[in-house]
Amino acid sequence: MQETDADAVRVRVLVVEDDPGIARSLVRGLERAGYLARSVDTGRAALSVEPAPDLVLLDLGLPDLDGVEVCRLLRRRSDVAVIVVTARGEEGDRVSALDEGADDYLVKPFGLAELLARVRAVLRRTRPQVSELLQHGPLSVDPRTRKVTVSGTEVVLTAKEFDILECLAVDPGRVVTRQEILERAWDAHWYGPTKVLDVHMAALRRKLGVPGLVETVYGRGFRLGDPGEPQ
Repeated sequence: MQETDADAVRVRVLVVEDDPGIARSLVRGLERAGYLARSVDTGRAALSVEPAPDLVLLDLGLPDLDGVEVCRLLRRRSDVAVIVVTARGEEGDRVSALDEGADDYLVKPFGLAELLARVRAVLRRTRPQVSELLQHGPLSVDPRTRKVTVSGTEVVLTAKEFDILECLAVDPGRVVTRQEILERAWDAHWYGPTKVLDVHMAALRRKLGVPGLVETVYGRGFRLGDPGEPQ
């Protein structure tokens, strides 16, 4: 499932990250979510990218310029949205980046679901005309309104059922482990019985009524599959 709205696919995201593995992972995740993504590995390259991006994911530990300085220079020349993504979690670093115009600050390590949620939140503030409808076969999910439809018919979900569905939707086809879902939809410190997830998953499948849409990968977790026809 990915963002396929005509406005959303025109959103250009620049990843400023000197670790090639992290950069590739971020670009791949953003592209799967429907964004036009590319990466550069230095601050100077970030400042000269054309066409100008709509949003920048900015690491602070760059090899040439400090990321806070890059943020300041970006903000001086444009109103591009900036989300700092860094291993530096000290309060002073946060304050400096936010004071220089960063719109949000995310400390590594982080999950793709959280990153995409923060991207959507920042874009809602900076580009309110951007829609963020997620579509996969007959299924449509609107993370902003938390509305779900199947073949145009609204499906009423509980808050937990929606959170579970969103966990699966952020990276189509990827197996999301039971623990990941529990941590995202419940709490990072959830210690209750994991069978509660099976109860919610069964209810979610029943309400969606689309065979093969939510697949169980035994011993691993769940994923979105190729949907069949609504029951």
